[in-house]
Amino acid sequence: MTDGITITRTFAAPRELVYALWTTPEHFSVWFGTDAVEVPLDTLSMDVRVGGAWAATMHIPGGPTINWVGEYVEVDPPERLAFTMTDDPSNPAREPVTVDLVEVDGGTEMTMTQTGGNLSEEQYAQTIVGYNGFFDVMEKIVAERA
Repeated sequence: MTDGITITRTFAAPRELVYALWTTPEHFSVWFGTDAVEVPLDTLSMDVRVGGAWAATMHIPGGPTINWVGEYVEVDPPERLAFTMTDDPSNPAREPVTVDLVEVDGGTEMTMTQTGGNLSEEQYAQTIVGYNGFFDVMEKIVAERA
């Protein structure tokens, strides 16, 4: 079993925009769903403050509906966002996620870490694939705004 994952991406965008992608429902509903999965804006709630909750419903084409929930534990715009998440709202176990944003030449380096050890190695491997799909969509959003 692994303790989690870390993914680093660099976006040709200011930190404020990358932070907004994580904290604005209109942006989050687009990239969290990717092109293949729908996260309707009306199913998304984000109370972006320490102790605030977030929730999103993900509709997999021809598959299940996934209900994501979590809580914000650190909110430091535009440098850092930390929250918990799970796709099993009845289970109190939550995966901690931290997003650190650093200004670099040409944009923003984003380092996303998900820890907790609540998932199997296979589940973390699938999670990496999912996040990379999400972050590919983030890159498209950034390119459209350039």
